[in-house]
This record gives sequence, structure tokens and C-alpha cells, in this order.
Amino acid sequence: QVQLVESGGGLVQAGGSLRLSCATSGSVYSINTMGWYRQAPGKQRELVAVISRGGSTTYADSVKGRFTISRDNVKNTVFLQMNSLKPEDTAVYYCNADIQRIWYEARNDYWGQGTQVTVSS
Repeated sequence: QVQLVESGGGLVQAGGSLRLSCATSGSVYSINTMGWYRQAPGKQRELVAVISRGGSTTYADSVKGRFTISRDNVKNTVFLQMNSLKPEDTAVYYCNADIQRIWYEARNDYWGQGTQVTVSS
């Protein structure tokens, strides 16, 4: 069974930094796009950043220049370095990955359980 396990959330003051990690557990054949999404109370889940297997990245305008997404294709792990955090970054952050478990199976979308990030003013 494939699971995405997030870590690194917490409480930080405005202007501070956090680093989120998302590790893939279980056997996989390949992982295509990996990314981070977030959902604040009363709001829809939104894209934060995604990264292709080759390293191409896309960021939400609200985090450009402050957040950096990266991945380790050997360890099947994706990271999100968050700097200059703002109170409006407060949300539950979810890891996402497009995974093919076995070579003859179709790809599927997997989600982590979410990790809380709280930025105090």
C-alpha cells in the first residue's frame, strides 16, 4: 500500500521559516508530478507548488520568491522550504503525488494526511 507521509509543520512567527517533507512509503514503479496544496479554514484547497520528475516547477503567485519546492527522486520525497512566512500562509498543507505503483497499472493521485502550519503575527 502506498502512502504519503508529511512532516515539518508547526507554529512559527511571521517572517520565520519552516521546511515540510513528504516521504512515500510502500513500493512504487514511478512517480511523476509531486506537489503541495493547502487549505485554510473556510476556503477551498489551493495549489502551492508542484514539481515534475525532471525538476520543472510551478508556484502560486502568493508564494513566489518565498517558497521553494524540491524533490529527491531516489528517496521519492518532496520538500517545501517556506521562508518569510505570513499569517495568511496559515493552513493545512497537503502533499500530492501522481504515482504508478506497478508498470502495468494506470497512474493514480495520492494525498497525504495533511500537516498544520500556523503563522502568528
